[in-house]
Amino acid sequence: MRLDGKVALVTGGGSGIGAATARRFAAEGAQVVVTGRRLEPLRAVAQDVGGVAVAGDTADPAAVERALATAVDRFGGVDVLVAAAGISPAGGIVDIPVEDWRRAFATNLDGPMLMARAVIPQMIERGGGSIVLVSSTAALAAAPASAAYDVSKAAVVALARAIAVDYGPHGVRANAVLPGWVRTPMADRSMDAMGANKGVSRDDAYALATSQVPLRRPATAEELADCCLFLASHESRYVSGTSLVADGGGFAVELTSTEFTMGGQSY
Repeated sequence: MRLDGKVALVTGGGSGIGAATARRFAAEGAQVVVTGRRLEPLRAVAQDVGGVAVAGDTADPAAVERALATAVDRFGGVDVLVAAAGISPAGGIVDIPVEDWRRAFATNLDGPMLMARAVIPQMIERGGGSIVLVSSTAALAAAPASAAYDVSKAAVVALARAIAVDYGPHGVRANAVLPGWVRTPMADRSMDAMGANKGVSRDDAYALATSQVPLRRPATAEELADCCLFLASHESRYVSGTSLVADGGGFAVELTSTEFTMGGQSY
C-alpha cells in the first residue's frame, strides 16, 4: 500500500476533498487524523477510516496544536499534511466586507501556514514528509466577485513554493493542488445560487459551469483525493514546489476562440 506506516493529518476533513482524501489515504494504509470546525462530520469520517477526529479552527494556533498533539499521542507523529479547509465569501474588493476578507485569509492561508509550521519539525524528526496544500484554479485566473478567494488561493501556491525552498534540504516536500469545479458542498452552494438565478437545477448549473471544459464535467472529490495521494506518496518523491492543476483541461482552452468550429467539434 502506498502510504503504509504513514500518519496523515487532513484539515477540512469532514466533507468534500478533505473527507475523500482521508478515506483514500486510509485505504492506502495511512493512520489518519481529521480536523475541521464541525465535530459530527469529522467523527463520521474518522469512524469510517479508523482514525481520529479533532474539532477546531485551523486559523487558531491552539486548535492547530491540539490536532498535532493528537497525531503525536495516538500515532507517533505526522508524515503527511493535507490542508483542504477553505471558504469562499462573495464580493469584489469594493463590495466585500473587510471582516469577510480577513476571514477568507484566516481560513484559506493562515490555516495552512499554521498547520505547516506545526508539523514541519515533526516531519524533519521523522526523516521528511509531504505537505499538500489545496488551492484552486482561481489562483491562476480571477472569477467575478471572488476577490478574497482568488487572492488567498494564489497566496497558497506561493506558500507551497516557500515551504519547498526552505525545508526541502530537510526532506520536506510541499506542493499545491489546483482544482477546477469539484462536486463538494461548497461548490453545490455556488451551483444552487447559479441555478436559482438562471432557473435551472444544480446538475444543469454544473453542466453550464463546465460547458467549455474539455472533459465537460466537474471533478469528483475522489478524483482530487487521487491527486493528493500522488503528491503524498513515494511516487512523487522528486516533485516539490510545484502546482498540479486538476481542471478537466479547462486551462488548455483559449476562451476567445471557443465559438469557432474545429474539426467538426464546436466549442
